[in-house]
Amino acid sequence: MSALLSKCLARSRRRLPGTRRIGSLYGALALSIVATAFVPADATAAEGPTVTTRYGQVQGKAGQTANSYLGIPYAAPPVGSQRWKPPSPPERRQGVRDATTPGNPCMQAVRSSPWGNLAGPGTPSEDCLYLNVHTPAQRSLQKRPVMVWIHGGGFTVGSGTFYDGSTLAAEAGVVNVTFNYRLGAFGYLAHPGLAEESPQGMSGNYGLLDQQAALRWVRDNIAAFGGDPDNVTVFGESAGGGSVCQNLVSPRAIGLFDRAVAQSGCGFPLPTQESQQDRGATWANALGCADVACLRTRPADQVLGASLTPTARWTPNVDGKVLPLQVTDALERGRFHRVPVLQGTTADEGRLTVATTYDLAGRQLTAAGYPVAVRELYGERADEILARYPLSDHGTPAEALGAVLTDSQFACPQSRTAGLMAAHTRSYQYEFADRHAMDHLNLPISFPIGAPHGSEIRYVFGGVSGTPAQNTLSDRMVGYWTNFAKTGVPYAAGAPRWNVFPKVQTLAPEAITAGTTFPQDHKCDLWNRPAS
Repeated sequence: MSALLSKCLARSRRRLPGTRRIGSLYGALALSIVATAFVPADATAAEGPTVTTRYGQVQGKAGQTANSYLGIPYAAPPVGSQRWKPPSPPERRQGVRDATTPGNPCMQAVRSSPWGNLAGPGTPSEDCLYLNVHTPAQRSLQKRPVMVWIHGGGFTVGSGTFYDGSTLAAEAGVVNVTFNYRLGAFGYLAHPGLAEESPQGMSGNYGLLDQQAALRWVRDNIAAFGGDPDNVTVFGESAGGGSVCQNLVSPRAIGLFDRAVAQSGCGFPLPTQESQQDRGATWANALGCADVACLRTRPADQVLGASLTPTARWTPNVDGKVLPLQVTDALERGRFHRVPVLQGTTADEGRLTVATTYDLAGRQLTAAGYPVAVRELYGERADEILARYPLSDHGTPAEALGAVLTDSQFACPQSRTAGLMAAHTRSYQYEFADRHAMDHLNLPISFPIGAPHGSEIRYVFGGVSGTPAQNTLSDRMVGYWTNFAKTGVPYAAGAPRWNVFPKVQTLAPEAITAGTTFPQDHKCDLWNRPAS
């Protein structure tokens, strides 16, 4: 989630009674979307397939079309003295580990939604560094491409288990991996004391280091599950998409993946380590701790509770080591891993923020309230923005504000990062445009929700049950994504060719088309203007 969207949600929480549900529902909508192999010769369906990893044997559960191995530790529990330290390898185990139950989700506020608990099954815990592997049930003599999913949720909520990769594995013949990483204060606290105890002078970015530890586990172990460690695609949405691009520019991720997919997030601006350490020290003092030793004595629930203030910003930081530069600066200088990249946005990203801030919070955005909202968000630029986004161009004030948020926070930044990457590698861009993608949720809002943030996720994971045209679109998107994972080129049976940037592939049930007017359509001359 971008800083501006976080600011918008935080403001709405402060002003409206009972609006904690706003952020919850935002996260629910952004994360919802999916609830929707190798079998060793000695495995049986009754006992479940057993695989030998470097850290011991794991026994999963067999399905008719896919096998699942759940709750596999990829790092040691980051508890006690290991809180706010880089992840270390898991211990080797004797015997066979039961891999039929997910591991704990990472510490986060428990939030109900129409789809259940956003953390997925289990109780949030600091002992949470677990992953899940989904493989086709059918045996293969060839290694299968691997797709590793990084979940979204604003770096504060979510889990890998919330996303079921079994349909994707079964339908596309890939090995799918999902995992948890440390969230909120547990994953992104920067503090001078943490930098002092680090040999590299680093603090914060523990959640990002967890992601890299999971990718190392995949590199070292996925062959045992029938996956190809030399053909790994990392993909994610929102904060997960931002994480994909952060790993693209991180020297510590070199050799850990071969392709990348960033959905609705890439070059989100990040704070410096210094500024985050200042915030972290202030936060720690409010918790009654002047040093790190004190912080580590605080119970996890107390740390979590203290981290939920609206002004807190739990996010990766530019520390010069894990993240040497801002993502866009690194891309501009060509300092990133030269792998093929597929990235894009949804046509109406910002309407979800408007819906959660207004209609779902019990009020509506009026014509008089529209310029007020724009001025609160954009300050001195408001007049210029309002002139470019007049109410007369939109059906409702909510749709107008949604367009402003879509273009400023998602469409134009992603267009820019796609262009910067295109100078060095194969770069593909899309726009997901099923304007009825979330009709099945019957959300009580006064304007069309369109194709908002997160609405493409279930189409990518497969198993969509919608209109025939929506089902076909999902099939083609699964083909595009998984063939990109296999070859570095997105293609799908019966679907139009996908050309490299500056062509943008529009993915809609009515038709899949390509064009070059995306920057004009989203007024990117306004949003991608160099800083003066």
